This record gives sequence, structure tokens and C-alpha cells, in this order.
Amino acid sequence: MKPKIFVSRAIFPEVLARLEQHFDVESNQEDRIYSAEELLAKARGKDGLFATPSEPITASLFAANPQLKAVCNMAVGYNNIDIAAATAAGVMATNTPDVLNETTADFGWALMMATARRITESEHFLRAGKWKKWSYDSFVGPDVHGSTLGIIGMGRIGQAIARRSLGFDMQVLYHNRSRLQPEQEARANNAQYVGKEELLRRADHVVLVLPYSKETHHTIGAAELALMKPTATLTNIARGGIVDDAALIEALRAGRIAAAGVDVFENEPAFKPEFLSLTNVVLTPHIASASTPTRLAMANCAADNLIAALSGQTPPNLLNPGVAKA
Repeated sequence: MKPKIFVSRAIFPEVLARLEQHFDVESNQEDRIYSAEELLAKARGKDGLFATPSEPITASLFAANPQLKAVCNMAVGYNNIDIAAATAAGVMATNTPDVLNETTADFGWALMMATARRITESEHFLRAGKWKKWSYDSFVGPDVHGSTLGIIGMGRIGQAIARRSLGFDMQVLYHNRSRLQPEQEARANNAQYVGKEELLRRADHVVLVLPYSKETHHTIGAAELALMKPTATLTNIARGGIVDDAALIEALRAGRIAAAGVDVFENEPAFKPEFLSLTNVVLTPHIASASTPTRLAMANCAADNLIAALSGQTPPNLLNPGVAKA
């Protein structure tokens, strides 16, 4: 008999068909958002879960489903999975790194540009019929070219963003858990490693690309925002919870920073409605990886992991190698 799996959200039909070649598949192509209790029930009797960041995969789920062998996330981030509980339960957990680096970097760059150049704000002005004349100070903002870019989180995506800055003649500062190798810094437009406070003080445009964890919760809060230049912008394409959204809203409202671009939110999709009253923020619904080729590659990468895990192999993107010893 084929192993049984549950696919928790709607995915590309061709990827679903591929999974059906290997597994007895129960899928959620109607794309319902299940409660914790419903998800626990859906996992019952399954050998594997094809998951997305919208589903909390908890210790309770593992305890209720001791037959579970693998949870494969269709995302780079995996803060929705209790990795320690998965390891203790002997469940392999995986993610989908690398396949979305360039697309996410493209989007981070686009969001930063839109934020700096006030594109959303000016478009709303035009659509509302308010454009009656040209003015020397209409929607003026900071330059991107020749400015200082600060990247917090200098992994693969951060480095891809830094490479894009070369054509804009920017200076690049970065802060990371550890310093890159000299050759990596050179490829990243000669990026300079600095402390977080120095980066916030010096950068004209700050981009956040670090993973979410207890340690990175509210990496940017009121104190950090107060360090930034009043002309600076902040772009978050990392994860909700990296930024204290209430503090960001207050800083934007008070003009302590010029503008922000936000693709991820605390408690998304139930983001703080106060964002909607601000004109100096560009808001997008967690779409940094949303190109068709990239999302398809992510789905296939998650499928690769699940096929490997349930056929007795080590998945290529195993997050908890200690599970083999658990």
C-alpha cells in the first residue's frame, strides 16, 4: 500500500498529480483554512504532511498522530513547525531553501523602491482624481542610487539583494549572526559588516531578511526605529514578528522614519488595521516569492522532500538531522 499523506492547502495540480504517483493523497484543493483541531484530525492515519506556513504544526499534533513520519513545509521559513517537538516525536521536518532566493530578492528590491519613491501613495492620489498640476515638491522622497543600504540578515536572499545594489552605486552595510567570508562580502557589492545599531544609524534604506525565532522577535522595535534617520525607509520581507508592528505604526505616524514597505505582519493575515490609515507605508500580502516559476519550484521541492522522507531516504532539506537519533 502507498503511504498516506495530507496536503494542507491548495497546490499546483501538476504537483498534486506527481504526489499521487507515490502516495495515497488527501488534499485540500478547496483551500480551506483548518482549525488546529481539524488539522489534527486530518493528520490522523497519515504518514506525511505537505504543509504551508499558515498551519501551526504543534507538539499536540505530533502527540495525537504517532504514526507521522514527515512534515514538509512549502516555504523557507519554518517557524510554524515546532522543530523540537518534531525531533522528539521522530518526525522529519523540511523546508524549501534556495529555490526562491532571486525572486524574493527581486521583490525586496521592488518594495524598497516603491517605498522610497512613494509609488503607492502617488498612485492613490492619481486614482482619487487629486492630480491637478505639477509641483516641484510633489511626492518627493529619498534617492536610492548613491545611498547606503543596510541589510539585517545576510543569508542567501540578503546577499542577492546586496548584489542588486551594485547597479545603483550604493554602499552596503550588513548585520548578521556571523560575518560572511571575505569573498562573499566582495560578491555582495563589498558589503561591510557592522553592529545593528551602527547600521540603523547610518543606512538610508534598511531591509530585513532574517528568519523568525524567539531570539529575533521584535528585532526592530521603538528603540531601534528611534536610531534611524528621519529620512530613512524600512522594508520587511522577512517574517511577521521581526518588527514590532505597533511601534512601526507609531514611528510612521510621528514621522520618525520616512516610510516603510511591509510584506509580512504580526498575526497575519489579521494585521493591524492602523496601517491602512497611513500614507507613508506600502503594504503587500506576503507575496515576496510569488512568481509562478518560483512557487512551482517551492511546491516541487516540498514534494521532493516528502517523497524522499517516506521512501526511506534522507530528505534533501532536513531541518532536524537529530531526528535519526531520537
